[in-house]
Amino acid sequence: MTVERLTEIPVVFYRTSGGAEPVLEWLRGLPPEDRRAIGTDLATVQFGWPIGMPLCRPLGTGLWEVRSTLPSRRIARLMFFVDEGRIGVVHGFIKKTQKTPDSDLEIARKRMKEMKA
Repeated sequence: MTVERLTEIPVVFYRTSGGAEPVLEWLRGLPPEDRRAIGTDLATVQFGWPIGMPLCRPLGTGLWEVRSTLPSRRIARLMFFVDEGRIGVVHGFIKKTQKTPDSDLEIARKRMKEMKA
């Protein structure tokens, strides 16, 4: 009997030129249960890519979002892209409106461009 291993895509978090990692800092500021839920969803993407709705949704221009419902009864989004065999996580936030704010999309697209350069 052969055991099939899932293919793991490495996850890389956005890092500023000064070495700060804003997405990881945001995640560390969340309650442990919420971090665990987001981590589980990200791991599902990491081991099962490509994935569609309801967990992942395309945002256009190569940007995707992981849609997490948190134990704290909030909704979180992690924005990422897949390029050169890696998942680049560029932005995360707690969703407060039905539509994703343009400012969050702008941040994510800017960071994606930096990481691909």
